[in-house]
Amino acid sequence: MNLTISGHHLEVTPALRSYVASKLERVTRHFDQVVDVKVLLSVEKQKEKEKRQRAECNIHVKGCDLFAETAHVDLYAAVDELMDKMDRQVVRHKDRLQNHHHEAVKRELQV
Repeated sequence: MNLTISGHHLEVTPALRSYVASKLERVTRHFDQVVDVKVLLSVEKQKEKEKRQRAECNIHVKGCDLFAETAHVDLYAAVDELMDKMDRQVVRHKDRLQNHHHEAVKRELQV
């Protein structure tokens, strides 16, 4: 799995990098066929101070690309919400891949 964590108008500290990596373990625990993960952390230069911290994530898994984004006052809370969204998407994708059809019961001929 390739992991890319980058910041926009923000320096990604080692503590922030390890926090994002630890939260991503939950996603990879549910689905191990993750090929590439790109996380973008940014601070918006808006006049209002609410929800300035943004987190975006692109996950390339076998079969499709998943994307989610969140905004919050606190960057760590934004990362938490982001991983909740990505976890739900990955579980849903995994559920779609599984075959839920059961084989028909074969009836025995009685003589």
